[in-house]
Amino acid sequence: MSRYRPPSAPSSPYITRAGYERLNAELQHLWKVRRPEVTRAVAEAAAQGDRSENAEYTYGKKMLREIDRRVRFLSKRLDALTVVDRIPDDTSRVFFGAWVEIEDEDGATRTVRIVGPDEFEPERDWISIDSPMARALLKRQEGDEVRVPLPDGEASYWIVGIRYTETVD
Repeated sequence: MSRYRPPSAPSSPYITRAGYERLNAELQHLWKVRRPEVTRAVAEAAAQGDRSENAEYTYGKKMLREIDRRVRFLSKRLDALTVVDRIPDDTSRVFFGAWVEIEDEDGATRTVRIVGPDEFEPERDWISIDSPMARALLKRQEGDEVRVPLPDGEASYWIVGIRYTETVD
């Protein structure tokens, strides 16, 4: 039995302006605030003497590794992302960043937003552009029927509306 895992499929390199700014703010916070705090705590713990039995020192070093790992990931990811901050020319079709109002077979409606894989939020109905639902919706227009593959079959939805600006309720 090996520990080999095949590499995951690369995710789409798209992100909204707000998503990019959120990731960049996290990177800046980790690098300029959190890492110096933890470094200072590790230095204080190291000054207490025997490091082999010093839980604060061990925990601090572990936190530094986690922070450095996240900083490396964010730095590489932000360099690879393409910020999509303009409305497409054809607003009658579904593209990245769209809010799409869909109706299911029971007549229930909901609005989903197609965003990048780094910013999807199921509780807000923001879905990743790589998801089966988003792939089924892309390039469709109002009135189209969309079939989405599910683990136990298939679901049908109808596109009721498409918009590219957020509405304030």
